[in-house]
Amino acid sequence: MLRRNTRLEKEYLFRKSKETVERTQFEKKRKIRQALQEGKPIPTELRNEEAKLRQEIDLEDENTAVPRTHIDDEYAKASERDPKILLTTSRDPSAPLIQFTKELKLVFPNAQVVNRGGQVISEIVESCRAHDYTDVVLVHEHRGKPDGLIVCHLPYGPTAYFQLCNVVSRHDIKDKKAMGTVPQAYPHLIINNFTTKLGERTANILKHLFPVPKPDTKRIITFSNEQDYISFRHHIYDKPGGPKSIELKEIGPRFELKLFKIKLGTVDQNEAQNEWVLKPYMNTAKKQKFIGN
Repeated sequence: MLRRNTRLEKEYLFRKSKETVERTQFEKKRKIRQALQEGKPIPTELRNEEAKLRQEIDLEDENTAVPRTHIDDEYAKASERDPKILLTTSRDPSAPLIQFTKELKLVFPNAQVVNRGGQVISEIVESCRAHDYTDVVLVHEHRGKPDGLIVCHLPYGPTAYFQLCNVVSRHDIKDKKAMGTVPQAYPHLIINNFTTKLGERTANILKHLFPVPKPDTKRIITFSNEQDYISFRHHIYDKPGGPKSIELKEIGPRFELKLFKIKLGTVDQNEAQNEWVLKPYMNTAKKQKFIGN
């Protein structure tokens, strides 16, 4: 298993190193295409490679025309099987954090809660790789209140770090009968206002935690971005009076997520490159939105 992981990681790093070369070739082909379409002469620096590049252009289709990146490879096999998620906490968790983690298990289909115990992060990640888990979700707390969520995609990343705030768990709601039970059906996803490049990247990380639902599923999970705070809501709906009457019921939990870092690697790789980090001076630009409009 260790040899296999080492080989796969080397292959991944090799593909990543080839991106610069492929991007350069793509720019050369783009210039030749543009010159041919506009009826202009081929740029001087490309005349020696023109014949070879034009032959490659003729053989391209819609899948090979645009170069693929390591970001594409991270979720290349996501459609082949349902996600399998391991949920765990920080060490020595409080009772509210344990309760919140159990509720997250109901939110994510095919999730399994594991007690952290004395395990270090690297041991957890290696164990998950060996047992074909697709994601690891770590929940942190401060003085008994959940305040952090880490989503790590396996086997190579990315890892998204979120701040948790305004957490209202199902356990905190007193009227249990009105809230109802959580169905086990795969949910439909509503992803709202993730319009920037970073927003699309964040939505891609979140949506791959859920499998593809059936069309008639009455369970809905919403990720709605407002002022770079992502609101999570969990509902079921019914049609008591026919197709034109819809009754919506929130079944919890609810919380807000604030993205502060995306890392190109797994959570145990301290040397991994940061794709995006929320830096302190960014907070002064109040009108600037990073995830959506």
